[in-house]
Amino acid sequence: MSEDGGFFPRRATGVPARALYLGARLRVRALERRAALALAPLTLRVGEAGCAVVFRYGAVVFFGASDAEEAAFLDELRPYLVEPRPRPEHEETLLRVDGERADTVQGGEVFLAGLDLRRLQLVAEVLARSVVLEYYESRTARSFDLVEPFARRLVRPRVRWVRPGELLVHIGEVLLNQQEMVGRIEIGEKPDLLWEHPGLERLYARLETEYELRERHRALERKLELIARTAETVLEILQARRNLRVEWYIVILIVVEILLSLYEMFFFTHV
Repeated sequence: MSEDGGFFPRRATGVPARALYLGARLRVRALERRAALALAPLTLRVGEAGCAVVFRYGAVVFFGASDAEEAAFLDELRPYLVEPRPRPEHEETLLRVDGERADTVQGGEVFLAGLDLRRLQLVAEVLARSVVLEYYESRTARSFDLVEPFARRLVRPRVRWVRPGELLVHIGEVLLNQQEMVGRIEIGEKPDLLWEHPGLERLYARLETEYELRERHRALERKLELIARTAETVLEILQARRNLRVEWYIVILIVVEILLSLYEMFFFTHV
């Protein structure tokens, strides 16, 4: 413990914090068997002077760990990781202890009253959610690029239409994103830590505002809804066109059958 009640000795350069979004899920319960500094959220010692906060939705936040210590810890996490990301999203900041500027964020640095465990866990919650949002923002942007071509196909009948299976894939991706963000990650919910430590509400409010968690979450939801609605509309039009085509086939078959009947009647009456 340091002189300010935290885990790190006072550093003029501050304590580095680094968040990584490693995969779809981490089997946290298996990690709880290790000697933990705290369980909610799970906080583990890293190296001699660092620590890491691990989240079940696949994010981990390091504090005061060297590159070598981070790499060694990530190797230990690998067996517990589900659907690892080939290129994990990351976000970094610097923590400083400053009583006068406590619970503020300035110039990309977070100023705290102390580096105690609860403050570190709360900062980790915000950084983890921010890096997860960054992943879904880039993922949604790729899907969002398809909205304009779909819309153009609605007003340009001669443009080649996509296959229904392709649309179903995009609708499935949107539903999966929504399920993960709302059900598993709970980005829009207040951290459980605040229910037990309401004195940290001010710090969380400042961090949430600085990293624009609510605004980014709402923007993502609107984009996902637009993508899903556009894909569903195009799919409905495709199905309507297919039904219309089938109806025309039926009409043509009926006309052909009538013509054959008229031909037979005409032929037999003149034989």
